[in-house]
Amino acid sequence: MKLIGATGSEFDIARWQRRLPVAQKRAPADLVIANGRIANVFSGELIDANVAIVDGLIAGIGDYHDATETIDASGMVVAPSFVDAHIHIEPTHLWPTEFARAVLPHGTGAIVSDAHEIANVAGMPALEAFRSAVADLPLHVRWTIPSCVPASPFESPGFALGLDVTAAALHWPESGVLGEMMNFPGLLAGDETIGTKLLASAGMVRDGHAPGVTGDALQAYAGSGITSDHESTTPEEALAKLRAGMLVVIREGSSEHNLHELLPIVNDRTFHRCAFGTDDRDCHELLVNGHLDATLRMAIAAGLDPVRAITMATWIPARHWRLHGIGAVAPGYEANLVLIDDLEQMSIAATLFQGVIVAGGGECITPIPPINAPEALWHTVNVAPLMLRDLRLSPESARDVVEAVPGQIVTRHVRVEPTVRDGVAVADPARDLLKLVCVERHHATGRVGVGLIKGFGLQRGAIASTIAHDAHNIMATGADDTDILAAVAIGAESQGGLAVVADGEVKAHLPLPIVGLLSDQPAAEVAAGYDAVEAAARTLGSALSSPFGTLAFMGLSVIPEARVTDRGFLRVGG
Repeated sequence: MKLIGATGSEFDIARWQRRLPVAQKRAPADLVIANGRIANVFSGELIDANVAIVDGLIAGIGDYHDATETIDASGMVVAPSFVDAHIHIEPTHLWPTEFARAVLPHGTGAIVSDAHEIANVAGMPALEAFRSAVADLPLHVRWTIPSCVPASPFESPGFALGLDVTAAALHWPESGVLGEMMNFPGLLAGDETIGTKLLASAGMVRDGHAPGVTGDALQAYAGSGITSDHESTTPEEALAKLRAGMLVVIREGSSEHNLHELLPIVNDRTFHRCAFGTDDRDCHELLVNGHLDATLRMAIAAGLDPVRAITMATWIPARHWRLHGIGAVAPGYEANLVLIDDLEQMSIAATLFQGVIVAGGGECITPIPPINAPEALWHTVNVAPLMLRDLRLSPESARDVVEAVPGQIVTRHVRVEPTVRDGVAVADPARDLLKLVCVERHHATGRVGVGLIKGFGLQRGAIASTIAHDAHNIMATGADDTDILAAVAIGAESQGGLAVVADGEVKAHLPLPIVGLLSDQPAAEVAAGYDAVEAAARTLGSALSSPFGTLAFMGLSVIPEARVTDRGFLRVGG
């Protein structure tokens, strides 16, 4: 990432001298975007004006006409390209280059991304690979350096990142941000290891991850220098975090739907501390529904002023994450722009990066490098032999049950009397009780965690995935142990992926051979494959909007209230 705006980290005297006469109408611009309405994120207005661009920077806003090239934006709104305030690339299942190909047509110009998913599998080489992959893309990436790999002591990742790795990566020019502090119990307890990472990130931005943390605990958490959070699920929780000085990232992902619940906190007094993020969005949804343009469409339909919505998706996250020089249509800023056909529908006609059209008509039109994942990111699934006996669950252990919550990644802890057959607890689809299994897949330890889950709705068969935030062991759920075993085996044998099995038959399979999280195929093919496995899961009875997206979170040990990791059932919080 190289910010070139006059307000950014780069300042070139010669380029500055070329902009001055253009701004004063004494020399022609390289490009003029004419006859559009400018979304001014500083005044909250739509202003009729032209945009003059030189060397990829905005020279001036006003009555500019003299230019080498002109784009007629009649009937369009000219806005800054969008900035996702919190996203992980890995849940899209796309290599970063294919991710860029998918989001550029939707008006995305920058993302704030934590690569802790891939780091949990392959460590520092994975971070370096992601960094290298985005280096020359027409997309700014602010890397937030993982602070919690593993997320907690209750997870078993492929790698653990120590202070040396974290401290080194924090000084990347495109970083300077400590990634989401997920181990909030450790922070609240004054864990020394966390303290060293806070020290290493002194003077930098620190991202948060504090689901359900309020009251005195929130005061201690925010008082540790954590300045943002994307985990609020209620207006009360979001407002408490805002009052504690945090940027509230309103999340609308594929399995996490918080926008409608949190929009009521956005008003004249608070909007400047609110931004939009997608966190986890699958590739099918990216291609079909969109990225932040979809979020803005929803927010505007719910009554949010369009210019305010744009501001929350541009200037506010850019300012918070110190992306100086982007996020506004103003003199000295990079000409990273979107041309919007229909403001209410957030219909994107074109996306510009540094004054060049990189996407238009729903297509990426700029050259995108091929997928080139290094050798260290392949062949990462290493599973010990698994037998049916490994899935046995005692009646006593089965009384503690994970309940999935539709549209959320939080879960409920419920107590039940399990269905028992031959002395062991079994799945009972008629009672919405399925087996939930987590198999360690990095070091062939043979560890298997087994429990029960409600809320998935499968009536038969099983689904399995090598995606299980954040340690990314194999997660499976199902109504039949034999099908669970078969679905797990598919993920292991294909070196990663998603599988649906019923009555011993493979119903759908999406291979993900890069660290067991990402495909080596183009975005359109990955999206079609993902749609197929999700549809197949629903044919087995699941009513969840994103069965695999939900399954991926059922082992995450830092989200309340209950999970199953490879170490067994875990009660989180309370």
